[in-house]
Amino acid sequence: MFIAKVTGSLVATQKVETMVGHKLLLVEPYRLDPETRKLLLPTGRTFVAVDALGCGVGEYVLITQGSSARLTPETSKLPVDAVIIGIVDQVHVEQNCVFSRESEI
Repeated sequence: MFIAKVTGSLVATQKVETMVGHKLLLVEPYRLDPETRKLLLPTGRTFVAVDALGCGVGEYVLITQGSSARLTPETSKLPVDAVIIGIVDQVHVEQNCVFSRESEI
């Protein structure tokens, strides 16, 4: 699993039948700043993930990838490699709050 920020959405009018009705979002993984360990930094990479929760642009989310992405009830029969399984409220590292959803609003 990893933390990512929802940066946009993706529309595909032609797709396999099992994917019809599933919202696709662009997400950018984040990582802990290796120098200060007090903030999250973007990685510069982008993934497409199935939204199982109804997320919005700008939210930090928890992503699972690979075969684990097909272990949720919503994705068990889908040809997916990444799914959003949680919306991040807070991240704490070594007694520091490196992210809080409340401070982002």
